[in-house]
Amino acid sequence: MITNTEETIIKPKKTPKQKLLSVLKTVLLYGLVFIIVYTAINWWRQPVMPANPQLQLTDYQGQAVDLAAMSTDKPTLIYFWGTWCPICSVTSPTIHKLSNTSNYPVVTIAIKSGSDQELNTYLNEHDYDFTTINDQEGSIFADWQGQVTPSYVILKEGEMTQGLTGIQPLWSLKLRLWLSAIW
Repeated sequence: MITNTEETIIKPKKTPKQKLLSVLKTVLLYGLVFIIVYTAINWWRQPVMPANPQLQLTDYQGQAVDLAAMSTDKPTLIYFWGTWCPICSVTSPTIHKLSNTSNYPVVTIAIKSGSDQELNTYLNEHDYDFTTINDQEGSIFADWQGQVTPSYVILKEGEMTQGLTGIQPLWSLKLRLWLSAIW
């Protein structure tokens, strides 16, 4: 008959410093994985500049907007959003602030947000005064292969330098515009 004897293995206890290092390693590892996944998803969902983009548009008030000309001197932020988009209700105030406080042009494209009058009412109710194109059928957004709102494109000299999606803090948008300006 074979008997099993239990052996007790005594592990040394971790010091507080070792515990802290272990926690930091775990946080850094999960943080790195998050950044990689977030970057991959953002890259996959970002708008794509069409081969022949329509850069001469008309805003909801009938004013001509030439994105190519606007982006000649400084990078221009294009913000795709919708009045119906719950995330856009969080990001639009940031875009409003950026359009009023930065040296970079900002043009917004409201996707499937109703008639010009309905859009005007929405903008007035929220005190937004940024330049807005009314993309009533969503055709402009479709040309850019947009998948989610909000989405952003930075144009420089009529060419897309960056595309991104989701909630973006003001500092991030300013940094991206500045980087597009120096490159």
